[in-house]
Amino acid sequence: MRINLSSRHFRASENLKSFAKDEVMRLKKYYDGIIDCEIILEKQKDIRTCEIVAKVYGTVLTTSVESHDHFKSIVMAVDKIEQQLRKYKAKIRNPRSKRTEEKVMYS
Repeated sequence: MRINLSSRHFRASENLKSFAKDEVMRLKKYYDGIIDCEIILEKQKDIRTCEIVAKVYGTVLTTSVESHDHFKSIVMAVDKIEQQLRKYKAKIRNPRSKRTEEKVMYS
């Protein structure tokens, strides 16, 4: 999994960068098929935003979280992506897809 980190309107400290990368690496235990993950940290007056874009086979999962602390917004964004990954994984592993239902109906 490739991880790209970018910051808008400020320079991210090494501590913040390593924290963000460690949190995103946590996603690998939920789904190993993540191709690329982009973390975008943004600072506006009192609001800190973390946006995560995860590319998996066949789709792109995105989330954006705002809070007053970058660390908090990173954790909340990773939690949201975890939920999306679980849903995506369940959807892929479901043996009764629409294609098999259509085959049964027309045979």
